[in-house]
Amino acid sequence: MSKMLREDLAAAWAGKDPFEQAARQQGDIFREREGRRTLRFFHAGKGYFLKYHGGIGWREIFKNLAQGKLPVLGAMQEVRAIDAVRAAGLDTMTVAGYGCRGHNPSRQESFLVTDELADTLSLEEVGESWLEAGEVPVGFKRELIRRVAAIARRMHDAGINHRDFYLAHFLMPAPAVHARDETAPLFLIDLHRSQVRGAVPQRWRVKDLGGLYFSTARYGMTRRDVLRFVREYSGLSLRDVLTEKSALLAASQREGEKIYRRYYEKKPQFPLQFNAHPGKDI
Repeated sequence: MSKMLREDLAAAWAGKDPFEQAARQQGDIFREREGRRTLRFFHAGKGYFLKYHGGIGWREIFKNLAQGKLPVLGAMQEVRAIDAVRAAGLDTMTVAGYGCRGHNPSRQESFLVTDELADTLSLEEVGESWLEAGEVPVGFKRELIRRVAAIARRMHDAGINHRDFYLAHFLMPAPAVHARDETAPLFLIDLHRSQVRGAVPQRWRVKDLGGLYFSTARYGMTRRDVLRFVREYSGLSLRDVLTEKSALLAASQREGEKIYRRYYEKKPQFPLQFNAHPGKDI
């Protein structure tokens, strides 16, 4: 068994078994299924996010494996990913506590508590606000493209692949968004499916980059925007990128287009564009 409770969380759960408390903690439920629950709760005016895993069972494990998916067995996978992302010098969630007990992977019980990243907006929400306003702040958009590409590069170079690498999982303080502060922190979140290893295999780089590319479809990406991202991500000149990284770029583009076709049921253009209301266009 492993367990860590920061002083404030230990005070909130004083006298209680942390695993039992995590299992029954009350709050605003965001997700509850397959032996997992994600919720927000407050103590002494401070917000926390709790992810509790009660064991998903062998049936769910084998179902995931049969579908070619790696099952999420518990909270410790995200704890390790948070540590790795921080070690790479990137902004992410702050851990307030975690615990894990049991050796049987199908019944292992675990939890993770992080500080709430309050008063933030996801980059998906930022893009939606541009659509609603009918105006895109070009300079700010270009800087965000550069920032996201730099995060992707540092993450992958550190041996981390996200597996849910979408604009919705980048958070920026709302006041900074409104002020168009290009230097504000950009937090990478939702790391529960992330993998950490010595080096990221090509197929997982493609999965991450393709997912990110897909998630930009609604926000008017141009060819120049794509090239800006590619140049920052690779650290190479455009000429060298197009020769040395052509296979990676082509595979990532195909991955983004595959997700696009699955969700929107229409043939994509390059760069990906889908500026109507979210949902399938049938």
